Amino acid sequence: MIECGGGACRVTVQVASFTVSGGVCERHAMLHVEGAGRPFAEQAGALAQALGELRGRFADAVILMCRLYLSDAAAQQKAAAELFAGVPLSVIQQPPMDGSKAALWAIFCDGMERVGEAAFRHNGYTHRYDLMCEAAGADSAEQTAALLERYEASLSDCGMALADDCVRTWFFVRDVDVNYKGVVDARRENFIGCGLTERTHYIASTGIEGKPDRRDVFVRMDAYAVEGLSSGQQRYLYAKEHLNPTYEYGVTFERGVRVDYGDRSHSLISGTASIDNRGRVVHVGDVRRQTEHMWENVAALLHEGGASMADVMSIVVYIRDTADYGVVRDMFARRWPDIPTVITLAPVCRPEWLVEMECMAVTERADGRYRPF
Repeated sequence: MIECGGGACRVTVQVASFTVSGGVCERHAMLHVEGAGRPFAEQAGALAQALGELRGRFADAVILMCRLYLSDAAAQQKAAAELFAGVPLSVIQQPPMDGSKAALWAIFCDGMERVGEAAFRHNGYTHRYDLMCEAAGADSAEQTAALLERYEASLSDCGMALADDCVRTWFFVRDVDVNYKGVVDARRENFIGCGLTERTHYIASTGIEGKPDRRDVFVRMDAYAVEGLSSGQQRYLYAKEHLNPTYEYGVTFERGVRVDYGDRSHSLISGTASIDNRGRVVHVGDVRRQTEHMWENVAALLHEGGASMADVMSIVVYIRDTADYGVVRDMFARRWPDIPTVITLAPVCRPEWLVEMECMAVTERADGRYRPF
């Protein structure tokens, strides 16, 4: 835990690091501001100052991606964009549940060459983040179809393809209980057109409530792709004894993906809730037991990828009901106090799910088939 900033708003920073001998260092950081009752400009300014201090401490690192969680995007996003100008930034309204107006997740990596607004090259790979993707449309289905088509065209311009190079996506849906079905239907149709089916693979993803700053935007997407991966470097995670394939209930995403490099593996776990291997919600109405079952599912996915919670670099937790925050906060704080974690208000795609989490783990490996990260 690191403390940064000064004045009325103190910032606490949780940092997890991974490196191997002779390899680059990766760091995930969660920045939390303590400034109850202070204006947004002061709280966000303290986060920006703390991020700057971290950049100074991590002298060889570049920021690959930041996600800023806001309590009121319509009122705050413009000021936030100005404070974090020049940083690869995703902004979404998912209020931090600690009572602050903003929280920040940042990913750092040493030795990367920035080759675009949010694109970074190292050792023959180009890591590309497409952030805050939006498209016009009358509803969530039209907007999802259009933004995926636009994303595919953008990848194609770089010599990349959705099916081969996209590692992970996030879909932030305004009023998820109403608009999620449109996202699901449009994504399924798009994937069929790309040759992605239950017999091939889908893409690791989180689909969750998240309000953009404008009322006419029903869905916003973030995506992460890597140029330079060989066939076989991505391996999809299923944990079929614990979870069912998503296509069985009409949704097209992978539960998780492991990306192998020569010196390390990344295990990216999609949004995961309290579900069983028949697709049923487990422990309806009981947030404590849902959290425990969710942990079991995540542990099974990580295990299939050769990782464990000890290897996790960051956790994002989504809850539906503010009344459940204290229980969920205390459970995570007791179980994994040292993993950078943020808990936000963001209803999951089924009303019966009270809590969901996603995470990323990094494990060491040595494999001459692939170039090191």
